[in-house]
Amino acid sequence: QAQVQESGGGLVQAGGSLRLSCAASGSIFDINDMGWHRQAPGKQRELVAHITTGGTTNYADSVKGRFTISRDNAKNTVYLQMNSLKPEDTAVYYCYADGRRSWFQSRHDYWGQGTQVTVSS
Repeated sequence: QAQVQESGGGLVQAGGSLRLSCAASGSIFDINDMGWHRQAPGKQRELVAHITTGGTTNYADSVKGRFTISRDNAKNTVYLQMNSLKPEDTAVYYCYADGRRSWFQSRHDYWGQGTQVTVSS
């Protein structure tokens, strides 16, 4: 029933890698931008990475050079490859997709439930 579903989180040692995936269901269409936010305990949610339909990307300064966002438009799926992970990357990662479920309504961001990423030192 989830319209956006993340997967791939887990526990990894510092310096390791994880690949997150997020698929938007078929009930969401006309998808434009997709991306990832994260929220650490006691911290505000922050943008991690963002990608447009055309492939233009943006990253938080803290992850530039380490994380790579990509997408498969045919599958309505966005990925986040996370390399050289640091303990500071520990957070719940949330996926979003800008789309709509009806042509009668305006588009907005649909959010997943989040996936936990824990990086140990």
